[in-house]
Formats: sequence, C-alpha cells, structure tokens
Amino acid sequence: MPDWTHLPDLAARRVGGSVVAASDEFFAERENLVKDEAPEYRPHTFTNKGQEYDGWETRRRRDGSTGPDWALVRLGIAGVPAAVVVDTAHFAGNYPPEVSVEGACVAGHPSVEELLVANWHTVVPRSPVDGDTRTVFEVRHARRLTHLRLNMHPDGGIARLRVHGTAVPDPRWLDDVPFDLAALRHGGRVVDCSDGFFSPPNNMLQPGLSRFMADGWETRRRRGAGNDWATVALAAEAIPKVLELDTTHYKGNAPAEISLDGITADGERVPLLPRTTPQPDAPHRYRLTGDRPVHLVRLNIFPDGGIARLRLYGPLTAAGRQALHDRYSAT
Repeated sequence: MPDWTHLPDLAARRVGGSVVAASDEFFAERENLVKDEAPEYRPHTFTNKGQEYDGWETRRRRDGSTGPDWALVRLGIAGVPAAVVVDTAHFAGNYPPEVSVEGACVAGHPSVEELLVANWHTVVPRSPVDGDTRTVFEVRHARRLTHLRLNMHPDGGIARLRVHGTAVPDPRWLDDVPFDLAALRHGGRVVDCSDGFFSPPNNMLQPGLSRFMADGWETRRRRGAGNDWATVALAAEAIPKVLELDTTHYKGNAPAEISLDGITADGERVPLLPRTTPQPDAPHRYRLTGDRPVHLVRLNIFPDGGIARLRLYGPLTAAGRQALHDRYSAT
C-alpha cells in the first residue's frame, strides 16, 4: 500500500473538517462530502427535488456556461496533502466528467468572502473521473494548506472527498501552551503497530470523545504469545509527563494490562509507565516516570484489546520547539 493510506484524513468531519460554501447544492448537500461514514445508496428516497444521493450534487447547467461548480472545504487539520481521493460512489449518470482541486493557506478564521479572493494554487489539475469510482490523485508538493476548493467541470455529483496528509501545526499555538503531544492535529500519528484488524490505531489520536467501539483502535484476539502494541510519533521531541488513556465502549475487550515506553532519538527505549491494569469502559490518567527527551512512544496492550483515545502531555524540548518552527517555515 502507498504510504499515504496510513496518513489521517485532514478534511474528515471527525477531526473538524467542514464544507463552508458551495456554488450550488440543489440536489444534495455539500456537507456530505466530508462525512466520516462511507457513502450509501438508499433507493426510492425521493424528495420534491428528486432522488436523494449521499453526497454533494448540483443542478444541471442550462445557462451555457462551462462551470465549474465548486465547494470550499476547511480542513480540520492544517497540513500537507499526500493524496486526494474523489469518490463518486453511486453517482453513475450524474457524475462530473472532470474535477480539479485547489489549495490555500489562510491564517485565522476567514469568511467565505475572504476565501473566494484568497491566493489559490493547483493541487490536482483538471482531470477526468468516472462514475461510481474512487479516484486517487497523489499530490507532489510541500505546501501547507488550511482550505481546499473542489471543482466539478461543469456540474454533477461527488459522494466523498478525502485528503490524506501530514499535519503541520502553527507553532505559535504550541509554544509555552499545554497541548496533546500525540494528537493528529498537532502532527502526532501512529507509525507502526502490531495489528489493527477491527479498527486502525490512528483512531485513538482523534479529537473528542470516542463515539462507538469502532471509533478507537481494536486488535483481533491474540491466540499466541506476545502482546499487541502501537508506536506513536509525537508532534516533536518532548518529555511526556501525563498519559490520558480511555477504554470507553470497550467492556468485554479492554486490555488486561497496559504499559508505555518512550523512544529516544538514538533508538533507546525508556520506560514511562510500568505494566498497569486499566478498567473497562473508563477514562484513566497516569503520571509518567521518565525525564528524558523522546520523539516516539510505544503503547503496549496485554495481550490484546481496544483503546478508545490516547492523550499525552508534557513540555517540548528546545530541539522539539525548533523542529516545529522549521517544519512550519518549510511549508
């Protein structure tokens, strides 16, 4: 699998993504583009405008213009896209023949009017797509984006837009302010794990409370020796002091025990939390014992099970703070 498949969806609703405006949404609402769930087809769901599709659908152009119809997407996580996925699932006779995607980086909380006159640049050039198909466009640039403009040439319907990429937080909001070192929005992500059969490990780094069991990380039942684990890259080098770990919704499948190790820049493993028994379906807070800088942590679960959320707090090192500034400046 390409590396981008393991990166978070920067536009997903569950991480704060939203569709703030569209040129038209006569047949189906623009907000459907960033829904977390896979698109569904519900036959015979007719409204007074026609069959209702699980996606964004504009009216047919009758004014002779070439379009495009467009939707403005505010990324829930500002960052550098690695791949854009345009999904036309269930749009078979009403999909756009071509699409394009533009990106912009706008500070603060811009209005729609401000976004429309922003400095947009091409992320995906005008390209053909098929109906009822997921089309992947790999992105080969290093620009940090806060917003995307999805264009349909000239009109039609798109079920979902996914924007997989790497978070690049604004370091001005992280310096000298307590923040979650492992959060997806700050650049944390799972770089390796033993198993993600029921749900992927990046789920536990999402914002907010877990909504249901599949919204966390869950492994299959381990039948052999050993234990399951996930290695998390932190936003930057830091000294973790507090672990928040939540097993909400995991009642008969919470781990029997957990432990946490840090990993230094030279690969040495540093114990942060000894083997400890968590409770099922409950939030937990633990003070950590390590005092050495680490850039990765490894969560061990014994022997297997599910974790709803993982949060990690502690001060950045000087090197970690500089790395955040350098990454932001480079994009």
